[in-house]
Amino acid sequence: MDSRLLTHHQKMPKTPKTSKEESLEWAKKAYAKLKSSKEVKFKSKLEEKVADLLTGLGVSYEYESTKIPYTIQHNYNPDFLLPNSIYLETKGYWDAKDRRKILAVKKANPSIDLRMVFQAPYNKISKSSKTTYAQWCERHDIPWTSFHNIPLDWLV
Repeated sequence: MDSRLLTHHQKMPKTPKTSKEESLEWAKKAYAKLKSSKEVKFKSKLEEKVADLLTGLGVSYEYESTKIPYTIQHNYNPDFLLPNSIYLETKGYWDAKDRRKILAVKKANPSIDLRMVFQAPYNKISKSSKTTYAQWCERHDIPWTSFHNIPLDWLV
């Protein structure tokens, strides 16, 4: 057994007490060291190899320091286009992905008249939410109705 290891009967050697100022100074130095540390976790070995190459060549770089927004073009096929240019989208279950899609369609095409027809408009948008499909539509200025109450003036 290593004689340097302490048994549970032995006491730890006393370390000299440090003042608050010394502790604060130590903490500041440790924080500065952590902050200045350039330890980067790369997502792949190839990224790490490229970083090593750049460093070896003396080329400075920033790794994933910038966010650049982009949009991917999608096409939306509404369920029904009526002769009066009203689009009807029908939903039984309405998940978050479909709600985002409807908002994106409305944002990209503000002049279209898109209306929702729900099987159950008072269903909650999720188990953890109090918001119903109907309330969500009202919040986003999207006309809605239930299948059993479609207004005649929507159709003609």
